[in-house]
Amino acid sequence: MFHKILVALDNSVRSQYIFEQAIFLAKATEAEMMLLHVLSPLEDPYINPIFLQPETIYPTLHTDTINQYMQAWDQLKQERLEWMRSLTQAAMNIGVKTEFTQTVGDAGQVICELALSWPAELIIVGRRGRSGISEVFLGSVSNYVLHHAPCSVLTIQGLTATNTANTENTLVPP
Repeated sequence: MFHKILVALDNSVRSQYIFEQAIFLAKATEAEMMLLHVLSPLEDPYINPIFLQPETIYPTLHTDTINQYMQAWDQLKQERLEWMRSLTQAAMNIGVKTEFTQTVGDAGQVICELALSWPAELIIVGRRGRSGISEVFLGSVSNYVLHHAPCSVLTIQGLTATNTANTENTLVPP
């Protein structure tokens, strides 16, 4: 079946559910997993300092402000790396060969590029349920991946009232 599964996670509430489903599938098929987290400067709670060029975009920003952004960005990267390490360790403790990577960029493109270079046989990605105008303006990572992936894609719908009640205990078998 699947031997290499790429799991894209975004550190949202639904990511734990997606991770648990991925472990269940990887365990059942004896697949190895690659966990991926993409830091997107447009989706995080503040602007990535890489895009703050004081002499071009924001000429009035002081060096202290830029340094604060840089420190906050570095802290976010470290927090997310620790989160990815903990998920990787949890998967390995259950017996699933797992590795992880974190990068900055456009999530859809990064997912598809990694799926090609790793090479994944399945991508597991979450879906927020955006449609219509909100999808046009806010974009859809899952939609991009569905249309550009070099392999099969499993999209997992965000948590609803029905499956939220079912996830209070872990979904991963002992």
